[in-house]
Amino acid sequence: MTQWLRKKIISVMGNVYVWLDKGLVHHTSPILGVDIDEDLQAKSRRELCQHIENKFGWDRDAFWSLESTQKIRLCCQKARDLRGEE
Repeated sequence: MTQWLRKKIISVMGNVYVWLDKGLVHHTSPILGVDIDEDLQAKSRRELCQHIENKFGWDRDAFWSLESTQKIRLCCQKARDLRGEE
């Protein structure tokens, strides 16, 4: 299977996931023992991505458009950088 086809299938599945996710009631706080501020609890998935884009000065939809594994890697790197780890 080509990379293009894999990415296309993941994109379609991602859109279905986002649509299904909108109908879920999420437990918003605490998450893994971390209290989440009320303004973040009230944001949608897209609004949370836009919040991150604004905080880091990235273009609109830059974070939103990343694949989920890329988002996790980026967050891991940012957490490592914040903690001063190598």
